[in-house]
Amino acid sequence: MPTAREIMTPNAECVNADETVLEAAKRMARLDVGSLPICGTDDRLKGMLTDRDIVVKVLAQDKDPGSCLAGELAQGEAVTIGADDDAREILRTMASHKVRRLPVIDGHKLVGMVALADVARALPDAPVGDLLDTLTSD
Repeated sequence: MPTAREIMTPNAECVNADETVLEAAKRMARLDVGSLPICGTDDRLKGMLTDRDIVVKVLAQDKDPGSCLAGELAQGEAVTIGADDDAREILRTMASHKVRRLPVIDGHKLVGMVALADVARALPDAPVGDLLDTLTSD
């Protein structure tokens, strides 16, 4: 069974908690991604910032993305997966939290990101199909 470390995208870029949402949005556009981990000055994960967060929590609230800080949007503890956790654990975590991407942590350090597509490439169809059913139901 492959581990998160084996199937993740390494070297995930963080947005610093003290960077503006505008800077984060530009980084998302440059990287062609819809979410970024938010890291503090201690290199610890503080949360995730999504393009939806920017729209709903900043733009729709008439906040200035040039002055709103990414760290202000970090809510609670981020859902993560350990670098040595196997693909079944990744699927369980994604299903229970209804997420499609997980930051991969080694100790307290962010080492990569694992997406549903990464797991789909590494596993047989049945477990991935079950996860898709969970993520798309409601």
